Amino acid sequence: MSGAHEQSRKRRPPKMYLISTDLKVQDQLEGTIRLQRGNICQEQSRGDHPWVKVLDNDIMVKIERKFLLEIPTDLVGLLEPVSDPETRLKLLSNPGKLQTLAASPIGAPLWVQTGQLDELSEAELKYIGPLTRGSSAVFFGVQLKGSAAGKGVSNGSFKGNRLFICPEACALFVPVSHIRLRQWHRSNGSDAHDRARERDNNHRSSGGGNNQSSNGQHSSSDRPNHHQQHSRHISFAQHHPVSLHQPHALGILPRTAESAPIASQIQVQFRGPASPLPFQIGQRVCFPLEDTIERGEVRFCGALPGRSSSGLYVGVLLDAPAGNWDGHYKGEKLCHLPSPLYGLLLPVTKVSSEPKSLRHNPPSQISKPILKPLPPPVAKSGPASPPPSALKVALMPPTKQAVKPPPLPPPKPINKPLPPVPPPKPRTPTSPTATDLLQHTNGVHGPPSPLRSPDYGDAAGENGEVGPEGELEVGSMVEVNDPPLFGVIRWIGRIIGISEPVAGIELDQELSAGTDGSYLGERHFRCPANKGLFVKLRNCRRDSRFPAPETPVNQVERCNSIAFAEWGSERVEEHTPPVDGDEARNLYHGWKRGIQGHLNSCYLDATLFSLFSNCSSADWVLFWPSDPETDQSCSQAQDLLRCEIVNPLRRFGYVCASKTMALRRLLEAENSDTGFTNQEKDPEEFLNKLFQLLRVEPLLKIRSMTHQPQECHLYQLFPPSLPPSPSSPLLLSPIDSPIPLSSPSSSRMRVASVQALLESSFLHAGLKFVEAPSSLLLLMPRFGKDFKMFDAILPTLSLDITDLLDDTLRQCSICQAVAEWECLQCYEDPDITPGHLKQYCQTCNTQVHSHKKRASHNPAKVGVPGGPWTGPLHCTRQRMSLFAVTCIETSHYVSFVKHGPLPTDWLFFDSMADREGGENGFNIPQVKACPEVGRYLSLSEEELSRVDPASLRESVRRLLCDSYMCLYHSPELSLYK
Repeated sequence: MSGAHEQSRKRRPPKMYLISTDLKVQDQLEGTIRLQRGNICQEQSRGDHPWVKVLDNDIMVKIERKFLLEIPTDLVGLLEPVSDPETRLKLLSNPGKLQTLAASPIGAPLWVQTGQLDELSEAELKYIGPLTRGSSAVFFGVQLKGSAAGKGVSNGSFKGNRLFICPEACALFVPVSHIRLRQWHRSNGSDAHDRARERDNNHRSSGGGNNQSSNGQHSSSDRPNHHQQHSRHISFAQHHPVSLHQPHALGILPRTAESAPIASQIQVQFRGPASPLPFQIGQRVCFPLEDTIERGEVRFCGALPGRSSSGLYVGVLLDAPAGNWDGHYKGEKLCHLPSPLYGLLLPVTKVSSEPKSLRHNPPSQISKPILKPLPPPVAKSGPASPPPSALKVALMPPTKQAVKPPPLPPPKPINKPLPPVPPPKPRTPTSPTATDLLQHTNGVHGPPSPLRSPDYGDAAGENGEVGPEGELEVGSMVEVNDPPLFGVIRWIGRIIGISEPVAGIELDQELSAGTDGSYLGERHFRCPANKGLFVKLRNCRRDSRFPAPETPVNQVERCNSIAFAEWGSERVEEHTPPVDGDEARNLYHGWKRGIQGHLNSCYLDATLFSLFSNCSSADWVLFWPSDPETDQSCSQAQDLLRCEIVNPLRRFGYVCASKTMALRRLLEAENSDTGFTNQEKDPEEFLNKLFQLLRVEPLLKIRSMTHQPQECHLYQLFPPSLPPSPSSPLLLSPIDSPIPLSSPSSSRMRVASVQALLESSFLHAGLKFVEAPSSLLLLMPRFGKDFKMFDAILPTLSLDITDLLDDTLRQCSICQAVAEWECLQCYEDPDITPGHLKQYCQTCNTQVHSHKKRASHNPAKVGVPGGPWTGPLHCTRQRMSLFAVTCIETSHYVSFVKHGPLPTDWLFFDSMADREGGENGFNIPQVKACPEVGRYLSLSEEELSRVDPASLRESVRRLLCDSYMCLYHSPELSLYK
């Protein structure tokens, strides 16, 4: 494809909208879809009735443009993480305020909503931007201050990625709707007054409807990047609210050709004035249930669809698995819940707000104690003990004249939580020396300095870090004294008269008792005047303003049965055949289902789930004979694969990541490749190494015309780009593909089926199957993420390989007699069904190539089994069935698996669908039904090319546009294995 043509195919950045009013649409697959005003949408097509993707529930609908409020590009990222639709509309009505908050400088003081609507906490802005790579949602990272310190969720990290630095449990990541600007105040009284005023304004502006999700649970942060930052401004005066007296406000069209619009009288509902709801989304509530008090978080509050007269109901996400509600009511989705066990729908009269006395913080959020004065040091008798009034801070060289340093200003109050300082150590008889009593005033001997309290003594550093034992070195950020002085170690060494190491510190601020890095006339380092300080190294401690550096965790070693105990899966010795149909859907559907991912394992998880979850054609590798004495690694891998992965997956529907990590270790040891346990790999590399480890025979035996049969496990489809033959018009091959695609319109998708790709690949390479395979793993043609040969590849449900078998009877393409000749040049001939293999009997081959247009063709002789063959040939075609498709998007593999005989029996699996915890957390696998893909797989290439790409649902788009490997099997031949 030319560069100009490829450039013309690039789409403009999609526009983003908010829905201005409540809408409803009827769909055969989803039932009644309720669109709430304030839902955020991404434009998929142009026109007065564009296709839009509703990001709140990931559905595709057509909406009349008058119901859409365009979001300026520079505000999209700010509104995207806001979970409450009403709040989005409110924020969009005041773009100036959004821009002001987005332009706030780092370090700006804020009020942050940390709990209920009236709970505002002091905070300091530390970060503005997305939380994950590829996300466009803008969050505000704040460090909690004052009484809120310790109520955060991290130390500035999100899912293992450090975004800023602050003490543990003091960081929060919140959307723009959760913050207010705060002014600096010099007194606590005025500060409290400002807080009260903010709360009052918040009550008046929100009206009790600011429904937000709780902090730390913003799933929208992982949403893909839906827009690009371009300068665009709109006038908000153009968007007027829809009048209740508007006669015909019917803006919804059917989602698919099979859908039908709802009756006009109920198709659109308008939001009128309403009283505030008793509970907000995210609010903590409690209620009695079977002699116990259950607690949870509000996910839905309002009237049920079609039952407005029965009062309000509350949908609760429970803290404990005691529920039975999945977030739906009569086919309508009211809210998202991770599992029905954690959902409950109750009348509002049975629910009450959770008292503060019942609330509890997780252990990771308990605030650390504030630094408290230490008890006096242990008294010691002896002539060498200094008097109690002697303070030890800086080392002072002896001089002839004493000059009293000017007093320092009183220290500012410290609001940040600090770790407790350990009690002072007992002094040894050799500890105090004469130099302990010396004070430093730029080389002048003077009285004790007021920089250090008398009760500090020789206390150990923070976290027990004392001198070299605490790994302090040149360049370490430290603090000394109490209240602390902060600085950086510039020198460590020995000074005459001092029996232990001394540190030279460059302070952050000038000190009247400081130096320029010299001591007794000898320069040890350079710094500005009055910023140098010399102290004993053991009296330095790490800067408490920053967390201690965390030791990196070896994620490979961490993935074991102990660390993953709560996520473990059982060993199953008995061979467990796969289930199908409704039984398979019930077994696998839900969260914590399938194979748990860990450390770039998605290539392995998706491949194993595709091969073994619902198909037994590859089970022969689990029982391939091996000798445990001579081939211990092979027997160990086979036992691990059979009893720890495949059987538990089919018995319980779940396998822990520690089991697959054990398999990855074996692969790494066998192949001397350190990448199998922690790096990204491809499914074909994994399967080749796995089958080599198991010592099984290859799946495929393929022969070319001039070579001996070759054996392999997978086959890569590489359709060649041949110039069209003189008899083929250019219109039928718009991309110089051997597959003739009819694409007269640039808006149509370039589609190829797996059947056509396989036939073309074999024909042009002169290949044949030596024998019919029991399983066939085909790798799709891909050339990077930026260029694809086809917009969509249609996985053929039933793959016909009869004409690709060597030394077997084949039918003539014209008269159905036994074929003896095959012609490559006739493949693209438009007069003889272009795009199909052409095989002729002796008579038809002579007639076809007697035409002057085909005189230059070179038909090849094909092998025919011995025996006289006359008349038409009637034989059974050799077909293979599709049972799984593995897909890739941005280096992440997922799989689609056929689990039953019905066209709608399809499951989608993602081993890393969600995550619990940060860097040392756990991935949560998910399996969900996706019956919608079956409707598209039944289409022909021509029918699929006419489908509007913007109308494809996410699951369908991933299957058709991102397929990586298609897996086929022959159930009859698998029995022989």
